[in-house]
Amino acid sequence: MGVGLRGDDVFRCDVGLVCMAEIQYNASAPVLVTGATGYVAGWLVKRLLDGGFTVHAAVRDPAKTEKLKYLNAIAKQSPGKIQYFKAELLDEGSYAEAMQGCEIVFHTASPFTLAADDPHKELIEPAQLGTRNVLEQANKTESVKRVVVTSSCAAIYGDNADLENTQNEQFTEADWNTSSSLTHQPYSYSKTLAEQEAWKIAKGQSRWDLVTINPSLVLGPGINPFATSASFSLVQQFGDGTMKSGMVDLGIGAVDVRDVAEAHMQAGFNPAAQGRYIVSGHNTNFPEFASILQNRFGEAYPFPTKTLPKWLVWIVGPFLAKNTTRKYIARNVGLPFVADNSKGIRDLGLTYRPLETSLSDMFQQLIDNKLVTPEEKVR
Repeated sequence: MGVGLRGDDVFRCDVGLVCMAEIQYNASAPVLVTGATGYVAGWLVKRLLDGGFTVHAAVRDPAKTEKLKYLNAIAKQSPGKIQYFKAELLDEGSYAEAMQGCEIVFHTASPFTLAADDPHKELIEPAQLGTRNVLEQANKTESVKRVVVTSSCAAIYGDNADLENTQNEQFTEADWNTSSSLTHQPYSYSKTLAEQEAWKIAKGQSRWDLVTINPSLVLGPGINPFATSASFSLVQQFGDGTMKSGMVDLGIGAVDVRDVAEAHMQAGFNPAAQGRYIVSGHNTNFPEFASILQNRFGEAYPFPTKTLPKWLVWIVGPFLAKNTTRKYIARNVGLPFVADNSKGIRDLGLTYRPLETSLSDMFQQLIDNKLVTPEEKVR
């Protein structure tokens, strides 16, 4: 591909993989990151800046400097440089200037919300059309050699019940979500459509190659401590009293945001990277989340200690949580999530932080910024 890392930036390599420090590339070529102020993107930008890269950061409005202050603070302490470019996901051609001269494009921009009022407008269009705009611009930009798209495990599966249809009782990169729709799991449906769009465009040309990163639920501290990702809202609910009366037994995959950023770096610069990668460190569930937080932070916060029976969730769930349907409850609550992450470990040399580290660092950030309060102050 003609890309790689500078000699002093050696990534983790396993025997049999080509260390990226051995690959030559145009050291002056900038790298594009779409949605640069996002949760995953923030750590990716930091990783690139620490590696001495020039980052073309595509954002909605570079004039709103308040939203850029956390990235600017990182850039001041890094050998790399950051340049901002105005770009809108749904505006055709808006990434042309930002992509100019870039060999690697990281497309991370996509909405993450589970409570959309208009799923088609809020989820489907930004995910699918946004991906189309970025990748069609890659077709028009001669310098581009590789595009890394932030997809999701949501494009692998729709419901935990889908595990019954897998070959070896675990989700793999060969699986695609076929159970989601505009009316059932619309977020998962949007991620599926977006990734399918990406592969369709990639297969229609031969100049650049595509790699997708498919993370499970992303946890860990944000570069922006006030990030609006649904991940923060979820973890906050474990400690702000929302779940004090009980939690659902929901099986889920989890991965640290810093490990997801590392996976993007490997996907971008490791010549062995190809295809899709499930990036998920742990097959876990909500009761384990609560246990970890309880053990780490003790009795000061109203962590849930009871698991609600599925029959009760079936009755009250649709009335208590927006967009929670009985179909969702039937196909997910009380059922495990199991994913095979061996491809990323094998190809990219990925390792994963303990779940305790991710949850503890994330919750501590919520405490430090007064987004959760000790129980005696809640009463």
